[in-house]
Amino acid sequence: MSFEQFEQYSLWLGVGGLILFMVFIVWSLAKESKAGRFGTFVLFLALGLGLLGFVIKTVLVEVLGIG
Repeated sequence: MSFEQFEQYSLWLGVGGLILFMVFIVWSLAKESKAGRFGTFVLFLALGLGLLGFVIKTVLVEVLGIG
């Protein structure tokens, strides 16, 4: 395994772990605040848009060949 492959796998595992941790934090926040179903949905929607932006950026960079 080359150094570049190791960096790429480490990036995906690290970012994936952080995304899962963020999902846990949002779920915990919704549970502790007793947000209900709609409130939990709004929390995940609003805070999940940042994650969606990261995924869209990654896909666009790969498709367009930028960087």
